[in-house]
Amino acid sequence: MSSRMGRRGAIFLSVCAAIALTLTGGRLAQAGLQWSRHAGLGKVLTTSGGGQVFGYDIDRSGNFGMLATANNIQEFDQTTGAIVKVFPARTPQNTTYGFDGIFNKDAGLVVRYVEARGSFNAIRHYDVVSPLTAGGFTGEWTPPVRDIDIQAAGSQQQAKTVILAFERGPQRNGIDLFTSDVAANTFGNVFRLDANTFCECFGPQLGAFLAANQAVIALSPDGGTVGGRAPINYVVDLTTGQIAQFNGFNNGPFHAGYVNGMAMDPATGVEVTTTELNAQVEFYNVGTRSGITAVQLPCTGNADQSNSGAGIGFDPVNKLFLVSDPSYACDGGRDGAVVVYDEAGNLVESISGFKFFIAEPGAVVNPHTRVGWMFGPGFGNLQQFFY
Repeated sequence: MSSRMGRRGAIFLSVCAAIALTLTGGRLAQAGLQWSRHAGLGKVLTTSGGGQVFGYDIDRSGNFGMLATANNIQEFDQTTGAIVKVFPARTPQNTTYGFDGIFNKDAGLVVRYVEARGSFNAIRHYDVVSPLTAGGFTGEWTPPVRDIDIQAAGSQQQAKTVILAFERGPQRNGIDLFTSDVAANTFGNVFRLDANTFCECFGPQLGAFLAANQAVIALSPDGGTVGGRAPINYVVDLTTGQIAQFNGFNNGPFHAGYVNGMAMDPATGVEVTTTELNAQVEFYNVGTRSGITAVQLPCTGNADQSNSGAGIGFDPVNKLFLVSDPSYACDGGRDGAVVVYDEAGNLVESISGFKFFIAEPGAVVNPHTRVGWMFGPGFGNLQQFFY
């Protein structure tokens, strides 16, 4: 999951691990028996000590998750929402934490902000927790570019993760793209991107098409101007650094505006975005550099900016995209919803009733149990849901 949180700022089924399960269109089948799964909200997690959540993720093939508060790192149970471990026992002086995601080999990546004495500028360091149940930091992640904020994209089942890095510190504004095996602390070539093209002011969103060894960056080239230019999808070859591009959909009387959220299937190259001004969800085929379709969020029109989508989660097993809708139009905008689509842009279901603290980044999900987690309802909470 991405660490950027700027302006874009049931029934749980458990079975013995020895029994083979297959997922078929929303039902679990085993030995000729079927159990229904029911979409809806589940438990609300509250952090130990009540601190604000600064990043979280879950193991997509296990039963644990991890989050950061300013003062510590907390491991939680995906089923119960209970906090099961907290560390460190004492926060070092002038140190705060964030959490950037879970990667291959159950490697949790923690960003540690250390403020020098007499300075208001924190230096960013990265620690690894592997496995998640270690109960403490087990190593460092030392990227070739230091003191960076990152977006990360890839798959927990593959070693290669794509990193979009924004350099921090005095007089540093570089933007870099590279790959990393986070658990092994190894890195690929570093490609320095043009800061004018990929400026954070354009809201770049990162995806990974690992099957083609490509990164994808979607952004608004004019900063989301009303009636402005179409979003652009940049495709970067991770071996050569060569960049291609193709325009995105730009529908509606005000056009698309900012790209609020993006997720990709790293195997098929299907990319999905949400845009700010038209309440639409756009589907692209990165392999052919073409659009598949653009669809309206339920009960919206193409000028309904206040009902536009935000972050997007992805289920790599069932091939589903889960769009966060902060102001769900079908109930008059009283609540938020997670709206689920397949890779062709077909609406699968809408899960309403959320009270989002923030609707970015998108949902994190366990595709085998079909359990997900989102921010909210408060700053120290995560909301469980079933889909």
